[in-house]
Amino acid sequence: MAKKQKLCFVIMGFGKKTDLSTGKTLDLDKTYKNIIKPAVEKAGLQCVRADEIQDSGLIDKSMYALLMHADLVVADISTYNPNAIYELGIRHAVRPYSTIIIKEQEGTIPFDINHNRTFHYVHLGDDIGVDEAKRCKEALVEMIESILKNKTIDSPLYDYIQDIDPPKLTQKEYQRIIGDLSAREESIFAISERAKHCMEDSNFIEAARLWEKAEGLVPNEAYFTQQHALAKYKSKAPTEVSSLTDALQIIEKLDPDDETNDPETLGLTGAIYKRMWHSTNDIEYLKRAIHYYGKGFQIRRDYYNGENYALCLNIAASIEVDIEEKTFYKVSAKKARQEIVVILSYLSEEEEISQSINKWPYATLANCYFGLGDSDNGMKYEKIYLTLVTADWEKETYFQSKEILTKLIGE
Repeated sequence: MAKKQKLCFVIMGFGKKTDLSTGKTLDLDKTYKNIIKPAVEKAGLQCVRADEIQDSGLIDKSMYALLMHADLVVADISTYNPNAIYELGIRHAVRPYSTIIIKEQEGTIPFDINHNRTFHYVHLGDDIGVDEAKRCKEALVEMIESILKNKTIDSPLYDYIQDIDPPKLTQKEYQRIIGDLSAREESIFAISERAKHCMEDSNFIEAARLWEKAEGLVPNEAYFTQQHALAKYKSKAPTEVSSLTDALQIIEKLDPDDETNDPETLGLTGAIYKRMWHSTNDIEYLKRAIHYYGKGFQIRRDYYNGENYALCLNIAASIEVDIEEKTFYKVSAKKARQEIVVILSYLSEEEEISQSINKWPYATLANCYFGLGDSDNGMKYEKIYLTLVTADWEKETYFQSKEILTKLIGE
């Protein structure tokens, strides 16, 4: 009889998350796909992430059962996702050993776990570099094999308190809760992957449907709500204005008017209002776009919000009749772009460009230089952006903004 395959349960955030301590946004799905899952499977274990056992309200039961039962748990605490931190605490309470903590290299580690051994990796934001992914996979495989062989205590609870026994979960109870994991195909991960492919193919209607399905399964996951809103407003269905109105209703679930400092939510809200301005010429929509983009830039020094903030200020200057207000808008836009150039100055030091590099800073820097009248540097970074971009809609978005900017600057 074949030996039963060991199981690794992965706890981490899904999709893009912003680390509020650094302001850096990471696509955590890339960490899972490029480092964790291939390393775990190379070590000979079945790899399951929380979203892969999502099942109509049974996620809590499944999660607790897996945290107790799994032969190994890998916990990525990058961006300090509260669910991941909470689930790590449960794992430490129920299992003395076989838990690996990993984290993106930037930012500090919470005090309660800063004495634990933590596996660090470098994340570029949109993806993991090829060399870094290879290094991390090899190192993680070695760590997994060592931990499963030696069973060294890694839980602070069982390290500090010697005379306690971990709770037990019978195989019968485990099977009752979990069932056959391999039979579950409609996982959040699978749905979101199909949605991403639809986005790349500019099939926004189908993407919106899939993101809505994912959002319904995990209603408290901001990433799925953000992607649902983005796909909806890009779909222009049944009409552009109606799709924008629907997108606003979706993104309002994340309370952009409240105390949020998530640059993704603020930037998306600003983008919807900017598009509504272009569709209706209602000045109130432009003012709201300036507000949300400006908030995202001021709070987090987020370059995406900053460049769009500057562009909207230029639009406002073009329609303003009061000379002093017009001058204020233009000066504010110039100052924002100058600040973004400083924020992104590290790009000029990069010698090698690969497909794993985040493309959006280059698009932003190109537009900033064009806005500042430096066409040579603008073209330099535009060419880099165009070598990195893959989706047609992303190119169209860039050139639409450039066209608007060129016209405004020429006035």
